[in-house]
Amino acid sequence: MKDSLEAPEPVPASEEAADEGVTYVSMEEANAFLEYKRESAPRIALGVLLCILSPITLILLGGAQDSGRLALTEMQAAMIGLIVLLLMVAGAVLLFVLTGMRGSKFEYLEKNALDTAYGVSGMVRERMSREEGDHTRRIAIGVVLCVLAAVPLFAVFLWQGEDAFYGTLGICAILALVAVGVYTIILASVPWEGYQMLLEQGDYTRSRKRNNRRYGGIYWGVIVAAFLAVSFITNRWDMTWIIWPVAAVLYGALMEFVKLRQK
Repeated sequence: MKDSLEAPEPVPASEEAADEGVTYVSMEEANAFLEYKRESAPRIALGVLLCILSPITLILLGGAQDSGRLALTEMQAAMIGLIVLLLMVAGAVLLFVLTGMRGSKFEYLEKNALDTAYGVSGMVRERMSREEGDHTRRIAIGVVLCVLAAVPLFAVFLWQGEDAFYGTLGICAILALVAVGVYTIILASVPWEGYQMLLEQGDYTRSRKRNNRRYGGIYWGVIVAAFLAVSFITNRWDMTWIIWPVAAVLYGALMEFVKLRQK
């Protein structure tokens, strides 16, 4: 009875942090991570740009061959287009892999709760404040380009509606504008994402990290399976890439729904 009535001994703060999976981040680590995010932004943006542009040659050669503007057989046009597509995607994958390998040592910042050293939060907020204008401007430009991407196609149908080849050119113009828009958005978003990770803001709050650990693996496993199944069944690898941006948007909505259910 005496033992049961005695108050438990207090647990040291360091042990509580260990129980919650809190990771200490020094000023040196924070600066190294922010430098990595700054250097990786153009590489990731270029990789995504290559992925979006990769079908253009295939679409353009196919349209030119169908309209009689190109002295190639349908098989030749398709093979050349696929070779260019695969080379561009391979280059993008190489960029993603190399960038991911360099950043693997910082994975804990995305997954764990953080305890930053004195001065880290102030340094990060100061950088965010200094770059906020440039960040907002790049995001706005990228979004505007994506919204206006359909204008060339509408213009083509308005002035050259009878020639299907010009419609093909319009589709290629859409992909090109979207590629540039997304490139601009990623250039702004990747460094900003680094700031949010260190401050545990936005998509990197502690509750969001817990939900990512619980549901992220299942969700993206299903998406990969769906992408492969649809691509092999339809054999439209030039179009099924759209699954990935749609899945990313849906994942954000799913996480918000889970967050609301937990309140």
